[in-house]
Amino acid sequence: MQLRSALLAATLVALPVVASAQPVTGLYVGGGVGINVETQEQVKNLSFPTLAPFGSGLSTSGHFNGSTGFAGVLSLGWGFGNGLRAEIEGDYRDNHMDGLSGFASAASLTGGTNEQKFGGMFNVLYDFNGLTPWFVPYLGVGVGYQAVNEKFHAGNSAFIPGSVPALGAGQLQIASNSNTQGSFAYQAIVGAALPLPQIAPGLAATLEYRFMGTTGNRDYTGTTTAFSAAGVALASVPTKVQFGPTYNNSILVGLRYNFGVAPPPPPPPAPAPVAAPARSYLVFFDWDKATLTDRARQIIHEAADNSTHVQYTRIEVNGYTDTSGTPQYNMGLSVRRANAVKAELIKDGVPANAITTQGFGETHLLVPTGPGVREPQNRRVEIIIR
Repeated sequence: MQLRSALLAATLVALPVVASAQPVTGLYVGGGVGINVETQEQVKNLSFPTLAPFGSGLSTSGHFNGSTGFAGVLSLGWGFGNGLRAEIEGDYRDNHMDGLSGFASAASLTGGTNEQKFGGMFNVLYDFNGLTPWFVPYLGVGVGYQAVNEKFHAGNSAFIPGSVPALGAGQLQIASNSNTQGSFAYQAIVGAALPLPQIAPGLAATLEYRFMGTTGNRDYTGTTTAFSAAGVALASVPTKVQFGPTYNNSILVGLRYNFGVAPPPPPPPAPAPVAAPARSYLVFFDWDKATLTDRARQIIHEAADNSTHVQYTRIEVNGYTDTSGTPQYNMGLSVRRANAVKAELIKDGVPANAITTQGFGETHLLVPTGPGVREPQNRRVEIIIR
């Protein structure tokens, strides 16, 4: 029973989501934050000239180990209403990488770098609307430009054991000012959007995986300082470090808002109940007449037709007059009027045995008047379907 209740509740929650999974149309904004996992980054060359008292200079290559850092994006885009979207994006990634390794030299290098990437991308995406009832998956590709800032760690970034026997073990420190180099970039996007019309029309939560790579080499400059085993600075020389491409895997959660989305239309009103056929009809007569006018025949025909749509036990036909004339004359006139209506009902298909007639003369006036008054509303026959 609890499982059935849970399934029912989940279905009710999902219903407005299903109904509002509409294609993105027109202007939208989005944003997301998450983690950036950068893979191992190649250092193609780390070099500096002769550095006394260590003698010959150093030229070597290796890599920094990968790391997990922060990623954030903001986007402004346009949806074409057919699943296709185009957007411009600003992004930022920050990774702190340690573990210099793989260098082909006698040096044992142990430093690291703080790497920040920021730039702009142009993306084209396609939403697979209608593929699933609860969310909208999408794919995208992008190209752009990234500025990559490298700042080497202060501290013992390089260590050469026993290079100067007279001084014992010597140390090298590689440091840099903030260096920024640009690079072309590309990316692939896999994501899903969950519409949130309960909060606001056009709002959706997003979950994305992005792979972004930068191209080409980047050259940075720094300074290498030689220290004695006692920690005395001996000499400093300029240093060059060349990095290869970077490869980034980002997982982001965020929100997207599509401007101009109208709230879902209200449910259609319940159909108006079909009016029950009228059960009482009035037929009016000219003064001192018991003949039927065309309008009177139309009303009688309507009453006869409607009698076939309801259950009834009898049809009463009651005649009346105004107060002009004597009461005895008016009584006879009211009966003649009732009989004229009965004959017309029978002509229209009502069984004669279902009809009862009665004349009331000038009693039961519809419009109260004094004696001797010609009142059209009182010259009538009332048909009552019971």
